[in-house]
Amino acid sequence: MNDDSLYKRLGGYDAIAAVADDLLKRLMADALLGRFWKHRGTDGLAREKQLLIDFLCASTGGPMVYTGRDMPTSHKGMGIGEEDWSAFIGHANAMLDHFNVPQRERDEVTGFIGSLKNDIVE
Repeated sequence: MNDDSLYKRLGGYDAIAAVADDLLKRLMADALLGRFWKHRGTDGLAREKQLLIDFLCASTGGPMVYTGRDMPTSHKGMGIGEEDWSAFIGHANAMLDHFNVPQRERDEVTGFIGSLKNDIVE
């Protein structure tokens, strides 16, 4: 069994950045979820993407420092409901499939994502 951090097992910064880019494109293109990015400027989108990369890297044991707000603060008032969450999970699973993430890492990623639900869904 490999005892490396999830960060290393996922491929490090470049792999996580590619995952974040792919996931954000999926979410923004979704008919239901796209509303959350509808009126965001290019600079705001770039900042959000970098914060996501930093969050994912830090949360998986990488060397990045996440300086953004916590999940409840970041998502409060957005009106994210169960239908939104289900759509997000579908895109996250499609992204994991796209990158052929091995089962062990996939289970850890989906477990981590699931642990955030109560902080995100209103």
